[in-house]
Amino acid sequence: QVQLVESGGGLVQAGDSLRLSCAASGRTFNRDTMAWFRRASGKEREFVAAIAWLDGTTYYTDAVKGRFTISRDNAKNTVYLQMNSLKPEDTAVYYCACMRGVTNFRSTDQYDYWGQGTQVTVSS
Repeated sequence: QVQLVESGGGLVQAGDSLRLSCAASGRTFNRDTMAWFRRASGKEREFVAAIAWLDGTTYYTDAVKGRFTISRDNAKNTVYLQMNSLKPEDTAVYYCACMRGVTNFRSTDQYDYWGQGTQVTVSS
């Protein structure tokens, strides 16, 4: 059974950095897309970034381009989200997700497995 466990959230000030980790287990992920989504209070869950495990191709939502970087460590089966220049509007619960293939990677409906989420709070 696939398990995704996030860590690394916390309370920071605007302009600070955080690195989120998602430890994945339960199958071989080389045909999967791994992604980060977030849900701010009172809003829908939204796509943040994704990475194709096989070749490392990355995708970002416009709001985080140039500030966030998604990466993976094959040996550790772990996906990271490096978040720099954080803004108060980045405050949300961040979720790691996994899907087979890369089709419609921005859609929550495509993902089969989700982590429990980790809170990121950015104060102004």
